[in-house]
Amino acid sequence: MDVSVTGRHCHVSDDFRSHVLERMSTIEKLSEKVIRVEVQVSAYGNKRQPSESARCEITLRGKGPVVRAEAAAQEKLAAFEQALEKLRSQLRKAADRKKVHRGNHTPKSLRDAALQVPPLETESEPEENQTRTVAGIQVTGDGPLVVREKEHSSAPMTLERALEEMELVGHDFFLFVDAGSGKPSVVYRRKAYDYGVIRIDVTESEAVRSA
Repeated sequence: MDVSVTGRHCHVSDDFRSHVLERMSTIEKLSEKVIRVEVQVSAYGNKRQPSESARCEITLRGKGPVVRAEAAAQEKLAAFEQALEKLRSQLRKAADRKKVHRGNHTPKSLRDAALQVPPLETESEPEENQTRTVAGIQVTGDGPLVVREKEHSSAPMTLERALEEMELVGHDFFLFVDAGSGKPSVVYRRKAYDYGVIRIDVTESEAVRSA
């Protein structure tokens, strides 16, 4: 397993690098598919939030989906240990969910559920009469507060694979295209091994049908 340790806006000492290499060797016991580990440590010198002056991000790359965890603390070593603990927790949850599936104990709520939209992150207010494009929408002045736009490439996958990838990246929801139905879908975490799934049935609008 190849381990890469890099620093951003900070120096990575030989002692810290050796500690990371020693600690990351235990990850192989949890995930045998890992080929490369990327550990990036960043320092921001945040005076307002000294407890988050250092941030560590750990990324596992291999034959399966990418696994990532990050944490912030006052010192680099503490940030690394917290990120490592999160990573272990995510790998254990993914492994436990596989055991539940293999034992034919299907999660209780793999069914359609009412869509719950989380609050959107807003950006700073623009200057008056300023025109800009946000997520493909022309916005003048205050306008609608649309937010961040992200685009990811992904192949259609099964529900089980979507659940696995959601656990491995440590998110509470995961957007994917269902391989069976071809529908855009979202799987989300409820309690313990209880999940929900929302599928979107795309229909043509009246304007498209009348064109």
